[in-house]
Amino acid sequence: MNLFDRLSRLSEFGSVWILWLLVCLSIFASTVAIERAILFYSSRDDVLSLRRELRQMLSLGKVALARRRLEHSPSFEARVAVAGLDSENAACAEERMRGENRVARLTMERHLGVLGALGKHAPVLGLLGTVLGIVRALREPAQSNGQVSLALIPKIGEALVTTALGLLVALPAIVAFNLFRRTIRARLGRADALSGEVLAHLKSGAPSSTTESSG
Repeated sequence: MNLFDRLSRLSEFGSVWILWLLVCLSIFASTVAIERAILFYSSRDDVLSLRRELRQMLSLGKVALARRRLEHSPSFEARVAVAGLDSENAACAEERMRGENRVARLTMERHLGVLGALGKHAPVLGLLGTVLGIVRALREPAQSNGQVSLALIPKIGEALVTTALGLLVALPAIVAFNLFRRTIRARLGRADALSGEVLAHLKSGAPSSTTESSG
């Protein structure tokens, strides 16, 4: 048996296994997208209002109150800012916030590679299934002395469905991937804005109040 015959035996399985593989990958990608959406939704906050409050508190020297406000926020932006709030100087704060910014990026980007890879490779898998299905369908007339039956048409149609399914799996994955990437860039940009308030406070040398009035 030559190499061509060995490879052509793969077509005996047709495109059904590719269909099931795409369905499983679609379910997995949906799970990742839902998990990421829940993460971004649960960590949202009004960062513009938070920035105004932070600027006001730091201008009054109420660092402890500003720290509590940031720690109360569920957002990644607040985590980045609070990392530099207790630093001795602006250089130290900048390094700490840069490190926390990287941690936040890694946390938000977790599993996004799955969506990107699926959006890129699902159409190729669909095309592979179509090729295997068509090869299998065309081998039957060859084995029956060239007699073509009407049963060939549904088999070719089944093979073409694999390409369509590959595209249907890839498109939502690409949309979700791009949407999450834009969200991450926006979150990190707002984190830089909060970090700027902390650095401005430290560079100004404004004193921090040790006691804060109640009410």
